[in-house]
Amino acid sequence: MGASAGILPADAVPQTASLDRDTGGTLLEEIMFKQMKVTGLVMDPHSNTPILVLKDIADDTTLPIWIGLLEATAIATELEKIQFPRPMTHDLIRTLFDRLEVKVERIEVCDLKNNTYYALIHIRNGEQVSSIDSRPSDAIAIALRTNAPIFVKEEVISKYLKSDDLKLPFDEKNKEQWADMLDRLDPSDFSKYKM
Repeated sequence: MGASAGILPADAVPQTASLDRDTGGTLLEEIMFKQMKVTGLVMDPHSNTPILVLKDIADDTTLPIWIGLLEATAIATELEKIQFPRPMTHDLIRTLFDRLEVKVERIEVCDLKNNTYYALIHIRNGEQVSSIDSRPSDAIAIALRTNAPIFVKEEVISKYLKSDDLKLPFDEKNKEQWADMLDRLDPSDFSKYKM
């Protein structure tokens, strides 16, 4: 039976971990994945691109992910609990999941190829578990809105540590740049249509 574009039944997902339906967790989770949380957004001083910073909840491992301005805004507005008069895309997705009684069980940043990160959103609808291919920024924006845990495959962290991007410094100046930019943003900057 074929799956819709981007949605994979649980048995078609590459075996990154076996789902344990009794506990809602995974059997191999501790071996292959690190649970992480969003610790902030900073600006890349070289490209002026937002960087999402994830940090391991158990140690000091961090993973920066370069994302677009709109995606960074979606994450920042949820972190700051900013409400818009009309639902933004990720808020709409959360509402759809709620109305359809679909639970976001977890998101996984599962690969890094050619400087591009890949993610999966694992959802449960009753007894059916599916995985949806996603950009990490969208997956994380949804995870923040649904209180779903964020996991990163250890292989992704290893690939990043071997990459040239490791040389980028994170400092207080970057955090201040990001805060200044967010302060200047207006919802009307994102579309010619009214919200």
